[in-house]
Amino acid sequence: MSQKQRLELTWIGKEIRPKLEPRILLEDPDKSYHADHRMSENDSFDNRLIFGDNLLALKALESEFAGKIKCVFIDPPYNTGSAFEHYDDGVEHSIWLSLMRDRLEIIRRLLSEDGSLWITIDDHEAHYLKVMCDEIFERHNFISNIIWEKADSPRMDAHFFSTRHDHILVFAKNKKKFVINKISVNEEGLAKHYDKVDDAGRPYYLKPLRAMGGDDSREARPTLFFPLTAPDASDVFPIRKDGSEGRWRWSQERTESDQHLIEWIKSRKGWSPYYRIYGDVQSFRPPETIWNHTDVGSNRTSKAEIKTIFNDIKAFDTPKPEKLIHRIIFLATNPNDIVLDSFAGSGTTGAVAHKMGRRWIMIELGEHCHTHIIPRLKKVIDGEDQGGISKAVNWKGGGGFRYYRLAPSLLEKDKWGK
Repeated sequence: MSQKQRLELTWIGKEIRPKLEPRILLEDPDKSYHADHRMSENDSFDNRLIFGDNLLALKALESEFAGKIKCVFIDPPYNTGSAFEHYDDGVEHSIWLSLMRDRLEIIRRLLSEDGSLWITIDDHEAHYLKVMCDEIFERHNFISNIIWEKADSPRMDAHFFSTRHDHILVFAKNKKKFVINKISVNEEGLAKHYDKVDDAGRPYYLKPLRAMGGDDSREARPTLFFPLTAPDASDVFPIRKDGSEGRWRWSQERTESDQHLIEWIKSRKGWSPYYRIYGDVQSFRPPETIWNHTDVGSNRTSKAEIKTIFNDIKAFDTPKPEKLIHRIIFLATNPNDIVLDSFAGSGTTGAVAHKMGRRWIMIELGEHCHTHIIPRLKKVIDGEDQGGISKAVNWKGGGGFRYYRLAPSLLEKDKWGK
């Protein structure tokens, strides 16, 4: 009898699994850092910065933190072939897939039942990574593919297209238990969405009264096909762009009771009804899947942030702006939740989580753990970092972190490295 087959992504060496030696984490008090005194009751001192291989470090965290991490954000090497100074980003495709698979499996076990994973990635590996995450997290736990506008201007030297975006893949540990926070309409960017003001000074925007989408036909909802009277006394029916019969969003009874919310706009094709959505009624709304650089920053924004913190140190080629990480952490967590970043880079995730009153764990193997992350976190804790989101969250300093290294291996190797 043949084995049961399933839909999955395959690659060379997929069946090979690393044999992970259990390692413990050892604190180095000389590199741990804490504020001299509490700035508020919400100060967090037990954050963790781990220096070492992130696969071994994730495994070491599992005994204490399995099922306790609310949000994992990772910005892994994109495998683009670019010669990044801080990362070997030219990993052969199959090796890269194995590298990600091994880490994502542990990350899933670390997540709480209502937790979520957020991964920034570009077009080179995004679609392979999506299929791999479908396999690890199960496809029904996929939440969204967010498009982040990482570039604020076109590249005139682009060979084919000037790429301005990265992907942010979002998966839940358990979609039924995952809850996403909504965005205030007063947030910069969303406030602009309410681009009209009524006579009483209330902001609103207009939405077509004709239904649009997969079930916008008359056949789908026959009772929602009826005429409305336009300002010139003509009858207007919900006709789709292709000329076929559509339907309204509202029932006939509601068009009468909420007639004061309907506005008519005349175009070359005639009159069309719209209805008002007020900002003070819809004070919160779901996040959208396209994030503009004007709302969450760009690569240029993040490089400027790093330059402000480290005048004499070269910034990463692709750091992430604090406003981008702020939005992710805001949507995925609440105060005192734990945020994990196992590709810490320049430490943006920890810096932002700290300012937002979240507990955090960061893992970094590169020497920039010492040249970038520790100095940056010290400035955050001392209240000296007033860039990024600091003013928006009224950050004054406080809290601290513990620095850990992986304990040395207890296994002896022979002259062949076995």
